Amino acid sequence: MEPQSYITAVLVLILVVGLILGLAALLKRFGLADARALGRRARLATVESKSLDGRHRLILVRRDDVEHLLLVGPNTSQVIERGIPAAPAAGDETPAGSAFARLLMNKRDGEPQS
Repeated sequence: MEPQSYITAVLVLILVVGLILGLAALLKRFGLADARALGRRARLATVESKSLDGRHRLILVRRDDVEHLLLVGPNTSQVIERGIPAAPAAGDETPAGSAFARLLMNKRDGEPQS
C-alpha cells in the first residue's frame, strides 16, 4: 500500500472519533445523556457501603424515599432490613452517615430498633 492510503485511513479514523465525541458532547449539553436532567429523578441510589470482611459488604440502598439494608457476598445477597425511613435531607440535624452507623450499632448489640 502507498503511504497516502495510510494517511487517509488515519485521518478518516480521527474524523469518525471526533464526530462520536461531538455527538456525545451535544447529548450531554442538551441533557439527553442524564435521566435527572429530563425531569425524572433517579429512583435508586447507594447511600452508603461498608466492608465487613474481604468477601461481604453491607450496602444501604435508597429507593424513592425508603432505604433498604443489604448484605452482599460472593455467592449470595440478603435483605437485612427493608422499609427504613429515608434519612433527613442535607442540612437537617442527622446526616445519613450517622443514621447508618446507629442502625449498625443497634443490629450488632441486638437492641430493638426504635
